[in-house]
Amino acid sequence: MNSEISESAGADAMFFIFDTTPEGRVLVTASRATIPSAAEAEEFRDYLTACGPVSKCDGGDMWGAAGPILAQREDCVFVSRRELPGMFGHNLFKRSCTAYQMMNLTVKNKFCGACGAPMRDHAADRARFCPECGNTVYPVLAAAVIVAVEKDGMLLLGRNVNFPPDRYSVLAGFVEPGETLEEAARREVYEESRVVIKNVRYFGNQPWPFPNSMMFGFNADWESGEPTPDEHEITDVRWFEPTSLPNLPPPISISRKLINGWLERVAGHI
Repeated sequence: MNSEISESAGADAMFFIFDTTPEGRVLVTASRATIPSAAEAEEFRDYLTACGPVSKCDGGDMWGAAGPILAQREDCVFVSRRELPGMFGHNLFKRSCTAYQMMNLTVKNKFCGACGAPMRDHAADRARFCPECGNTVYPVLAAAVIVAVEKDGMLLLGRNVNFPPDRYSVLAGFVEPGETLEEAARREVYEESRVVIKNVRYFGNQPWPFPNSMMFGFNADWESGEPTPDEHEITDVRWFEPTSLPNLPPPISISRKLINGWLERVAGHI
């Protein structure tokens, strides 16, 4: 193992090993009880693909990309990063997501998109740098808005085509070039539900690297229009009262935090 990596790894540094699926599942060992420590990186080195080396991340954490042979180990299982908060807490979930985005930055930028030369890690920033032409590539962060729309004590929730069965959530979408976040919030809600909103108010934000979103949450009030799904992304959209809510997103998501915030305001329910 690279001595620089070994010496920089703290006592609680983790070794996040991701599979090559779009979900970017992470390896958990010993009957889903632990994530490998950075000190164990050498043990797993032979099971990594050629797409990326064992690399450093924040605070001594490291990442690697796993090959298919790793799934054959009896003491290893890949789990969704969405499960990590419940298994190990929010801090480790956040660290895993940072490692995942740094992995994507590295393995997708082996060579410079401008001149074709091999790239290397930037000396100071979270970035990849081309020593030949100076091109610098930073991690992709796709801005998205997510909006809790209220009307007469009810909340607008929609069902996305990619949701689990019976799951509903507040409406969301990506920001387009030239838009403010508030303009994107109005456009996305109208496109997905034909509802016009007003009084758009900032709520908070959350990194959501599935694979690379940065979510900006807003509260808003109904102005006009009857909920009508777009039939492409949204198959159903309707008003819900606090006492008749459907299957909701997990508590870690900003979508659930928006919903819980609305519940606290209108009914005192959680």
